[in-house]
Parts: sequence; C-alpha cells; structure tokens
Amino acid sequence: MQPLTYLTGYSARIIEQVHQMLDQDELGTWLLQRYPQCHAYRNERALYEYAMELKNRYMRQAPALSKVVYDPKLHVLHNALGIHKKIARVQGSKLNTKNEIRVATVFRQAPQAFLDMILVHELAHLKVAEHNRAFYQLCRHMAPDYDQLELDARLYLTYLDCVGELY
Repeated sequence: MQPLTYLTGYSARIIEQVHQMLDQDELGTWLLQRYPQCHAYRNERALYEYAMELKNRYMRQAPALSKVVYDPKLHVLHNALGIHKKIARVQGSKLNTKNEIRVATVFRQAPQAFLDMILVHELAHLKVAEHNRAFYQLCRHMAPDYDQLELDARLYLTYLDCVGELY
C-alpha cells in the first residue's frame, strides 16, 4: 500500500477507507459529488479581496493584512497548505510589521470550501499564534465544519498525489 502523506495522524480506519476508495477509483467521484465546482479567485487581487472580506466579517479587530498570495514554493518546501507570516522591517527609526498570508498554488483551482478552510486557518493566526484549543475554537467559529473541511482538503490532496487533476 502506498503511504498517504497528507493523512498521517488520522485513524487507521480512515486511512483504510481512503485506500479502498482509491483502489476502486471512487475517491474522485466522491469529491466531485461533495464539491462540484472550483472557486473563482484565480488571481491574487481577487484572493486578497476575498480574504479581506472574511477578515472583516469575523475579525474586525485583528491586525491588518498587507498581502494574500498564491505561493508556488509553499507546497513543496514546507509541506503546508497555507502560511501566515509576520514581517518586521526597520524604516528609519520605526519598526513596521506586516501580515501576509500565502496559499499553496495547488489551491488556485480547488473547491471554494477548501480555500475557505485555509484562509480561516491563516486568519486565525492573526489572533492566536499556536495551534491550541483557542485557535481551533476560533477556526470553528469562522467555519463551523472546519474539521471536516480539513479532512476533505487532505483527501483532495491525496487524490491529486495519487491520481492527478480533479477539475
């Protein structure tokens, strides 16, 4: 059996079910039934505007975002779906900080729900740095089905890894 990199940490029962779905060529069909369409945020301007809309809806008091981009290196180098960076720069006698969100390029053409899950996760880092209970409560506040979306996004990545493009 091929190791399912994106599902490490999940139960043996789930991993076995995914192996069965892959062997029977059912995972792609299942994903397409649950998530039939891709999101429309293909360029970085649209992605930034959408991330700001989410931030303003759920986290008005959080620090500002200076950039939200698709990062082609992210997926390969960090084995991450998205990343939040706080960048500090000295300008004269002042220290300026900027918050950036980088999303793996593989999600440029993915279901809306997966992009939402990644943005919610990275926006939550604006308030809570660590992956602790408060962090996941904030994620679930912004996306009540956050846990299921995270699993489904990992199933999507597993499908891409094992089979190829879905859309």
